[in-house]
This record gives sequence, structure tokens and C-alpha cells, in this order.
Amino acid sequence: MQRPYLTRTTRPHKRQHMKIALAQLNYHIGNFSGNLQKMLDAVDQAKGMGADLIVFAELATTGYPPRDFLEFDDFIRLAEDSVEALARAADGIAIVVGSPSRNPVPEGKDLYNSAFFLEDGCVKAVQHKTLLPTYDIFDEYRYFEPASRWQVVAFRGKRIALTICEDIWNIGNENPLYTRCPLDELMPQQPDLVLNLSASPFDYTHAAERIRILKANVARYGLPIFYVNHVGAQTEIIFDGGSMVAAPDGRIFDEMPYFEEGVRVYDLDEVMQGGVQREQPKEKIPLIHDALVTGIRNYFHKLGFRQAIVGLSGGLDSAVTAVLAAEALGGQNVRVLLMPSQFSSEGSVTDARQLAQNLGVQYDLIPIEPIYQQYMRSLEPHFWATPFNVAEENLQARIRGTLLMALSNKYGPILLNTTNKSEMAVGYGTLYGDLCGGLSVIGDVYKTEVYELAEYLNERLGGVIPQNIIAKPPSAELRPHQKDTDSLPPYDQLDPILYQYIERRQGPAEIIAMGYDERLVRRVLRMVNINEFKRYQTAPVLRVSPKAFGMGRRMPIVAKYLA
Repeated sequence: MQRPYLTRTTRPHKRQHMKIALAQLNYHIGNFSGNLQKMLDAVDQAKGMGADLIVFAELATTGYPPRDFLEFDDFIRLAEDSVEALARAADGIAIVVGSPSRNPVPEGKDLYNSAFFLEDGCVKAVQHKTLLPTYDIFDEYRYFEPASRWQVVAFRGKRIALTICEDIWNIGNENPLYTRCPLDELMPQQPDLVLNLSASPFDYTHAAERIRILKANVARYGLPIFYVNHVGAQTEIIFDGGSMVAAPDGRIFDEMPYFEEGVRVYDLDEVMQGGVQREQPKEKIPLIHDALVTGIRNYFHKLGFRQAIVGLSGGLDSAVTAVLAAEALGGQNVRVLLMPSQFSSEGSVTDARQLAQNLGVQYDLIPIEPIYQQYMRSLEPHFWATPFNVAEENLQARIRGTLLMALSNKYGPILLNTTNKSEMAVGYGTLYGDLCGGLSVIGDVYKTEVYELAEYLNERLGGVIPQNIIAKPPSAELRPHQKDTDSLPPYDQLDPILYQYIERRQGPAEIIAMGYDERLVRRVLRMVNINEFKRYQTAPVLRVSPKAFGMGRRMPIVAKYLA
């Protein structure tokens, strides 16, 4: 990469200690008083640690993403009130915070996504975000006007470049999505350091990618970068934190823990010296585990829910979901329901009961055969002389969904959906049956990854999942001797094709060219496309991959591509 700015005219470095605090916090969308109090507490903490400046994340006052709340004038007014309250707290310490601001020009969008620099009780400077992402889960150009002016901020003898999230992701105009590079615009003003306020969602590849981006910026500009991110979950979007400081020598001076709130203070002179490389571990399955636990916990706590209910079948998916729920909420707040039919094996019931006992959760057993037979008697005149097929299978799933929702309505626990990404992709699930639920826990985890997750949970928790649940062939148990492979390719063949189509957006020709069987590829892709209507009606899916079902993957239902 070219490094055109390393030869710029530089001023002699004046040794003047500046301590910068990064506040990695778990915000709650629209909870202005709660968000403000978190930040005020962090300001007090940073003052006690001797910080001169504290930096909060992108849209910290509102939480991210606020979406169409941004269209409410009262919502913006409350955000403005929060900035004013923080400005009053900027006494003896400067504060940088992300918040929406109004665009005074009639032409263009009504708002900017802004970084406020607060000092001595007032707003000293405001820098707007330049690069507004409109891909995957992002839709910022729907609400915000991009910046057209850039100005460094002078503070304690240093010149600070303020940037917001995506603004550092177009390095020297290498990103074809954008035509501007904010740091290129700021470099003629000779900044000494860069602050980046981010709302960078988790996926299991993103932490490594963020580090690559920071190092590339340092390589180009030769400046230290202080990067602060959100932590916690907002419905399906999860933030892992990982706030960090990159030194001018290209090393990551420090990376804050994932999925934890915290405030850390850094001495600018020490950062300038570099020589230290501190990064967090980035193994895929542990990251997915921590993200899912965070997603469940925050979904419940931020909505004011306390208890969850899970349909426990004796299969792997419901077992993993139940264990994750117990970790997130505590076993005392998880209830499981065993609903065997005439097709359920004795082993499945035994395995489910053993898992419930291992977890210490309440479990109940309601056999569904009597209910199923009553349905069949009512339907007999209409099903007469027709063979047993998917109608009878789905009837069992819908009975179970009804029972789970009945207990949810009666006692208040929120139903967790246990469908994995492989099943959700190919439509191997029943609407208003096993696809019921308020939150899809593993809907972004392929079946082969669920196996890895189960093994990881057993390593962490001392074999909590009975080994037979992991070892036995997966089955919906909706007809005698049923196996998933009766309807689907083996998961070790299915999942790689799904990954290429969903995450990599490869078409059939490209996937076939990789060596996959043509008939299998076309069969799998057709199943994905014709089942889009089911995914439109399912619960929010906790996002842990680079391309999850939900708001980040918008496909038409009525389409002929590959059908």
C-alpha cells in the first residue's frame, strides 16, 4: 500500500502527556436516561483515572441502530438533551460522543450522524460522518446526509481528527462503494491522532477484519488511532466491543475484551512509542458462543423479560439452545417442555430429561399422541383415502408449537426458536410449529457448526449435553424411523453449498465450478429460494455470520431465479 502521508511536514513532537479514555458500553436504543447515566458514570470513572479526554461510541446517546425512530422529532430532541447534559459534565475532562444532529440546510437529509467534541461545558466542535453504509444490515443513507466539510480539533496542544465508523474503511479511495476518503481530506491539516467512534456489529470474521483496517490506516497515515465500539445486543444485531488503540508502528497497542463493558485509559506518549502488541483471542466457536449468550441475555433484559421456554426434543439443536439459554438467563429462569409423540424414540425422551436435570431447569412432559389422534379423527373425513405425508408430520409440529405458546401466554416465558441455519435455509421447518418463537437463537449457525458448539459447551460445562444427543443421527421424529437425510443431503455436503450461496453470494455456475455435483447444487439452491416465504415469518435471528437471514439479506419471495 502506498504511504503518501508519511513524508508530510511534521512538527517536532512536544512531550505533553495526554490521557485518553475509551468507554466501551452497552447502550439501549431509545433509553436516553439509561444511556446518559452510563456515560456520566464513565466520565466520573475516567476522571478518577486521570483522563484528559473520554471517547464514547457512534450514536451513543440513542443506541444503534435507531432506525425509523430517527424520523421522530421528539427522539432527536431527547438526543440533543443528552448532548447538553454531557456538555455540562465536560468540566476538567473533554468528552467526545456520537449523536444525531440536525441539518440546517433544507436540501438533503434532515440529519447528520455526528461526533460532538465537548469541553468546558459547551460544544467545541462537531464532525459529521462522511461514509454512510447502505449494505447488509446498514441503511444509514435512509436517514443521514454525508459530511462535506472536515476540520481537526485542537486540544491540549494536539490536533485531533474525528472520524465515525465507516469513515476509516475507505483507505485512499480503495473502497469502490465510496468516492471520498475522510482522512485524506483531513491530512493537510496535519492531525496528531485519530479518534474513531464506531458501531461495528459482530460476526465471527469481523474482529480480525477491523484490526486489518486499523493497521492499514496506520500504514498509510502514520498516526495512532483510538477506536471505540459498542458492546451488547440490539435485537438480532450483536456488538462485541473490541475497542482498541493502534500505535504508529503498526501494532495493536491494546484491544479491549469482547462482550464486556469497560473503560480504559491510555497515555498518548506511551502509545506513540508503540512496541506492544495486545490482541484478544479470535477462535470462531468461542466467539459464536459468547455472542449468542450476549444476544439472548440482552434481548430478555432490554425488553424486561426474565424467563424463557424451550421445546426439548432430545435432539441437538434444542439441547444447544437450552444450554445457551441457561447460561444467559440462569437455569432457574429456563423452562423446557418435552412433547413426545408415538414416533419419538424412548432414547430421545430419556436424553431430554437427562439434559434438563443436568441444567437444573424445570421440565414438564406432555405427550402429544392423544391430541394428535383427536385432530386426525376430526380430519378423517377430509383426509380419507390419502396417504400419510407432510400434512400429518406438520400437524405434530404445530401441536407442539401450540402447547409451547400456551405455556408462554399463561406464565410469561418467551419461547426460543431452536431451528438452525441449515434447516432455515432449505425450509426444513414448519410454520406455526417448530418455527414459532420470539427469538431465533441458532438460526445463523449451520448444523455442522452446531455440532462444534455442542462439543465446546461440553468442554466448558463438564459434559452437560448427553453424548447420545450428539452422536445419534439427526431426526425430526415425525414418522417411523425418520432421518434428516431422508429429505436433505448430509449436512457435511449441504452446509458448504449453503455457505457459498448465502455468505459468498456465489451462483450455481460458480459453485458447480468448485467441484460440487450439479444436480445437488441446483436442488439445494432451489430449496433455499422457494422457502423465502417461511423466513419472512420467523423470529429475529441472532446474527453471528457475515450474512445472516433477516434484515441483512433481503430477497424477494416471488422470484424465478434458480426456481
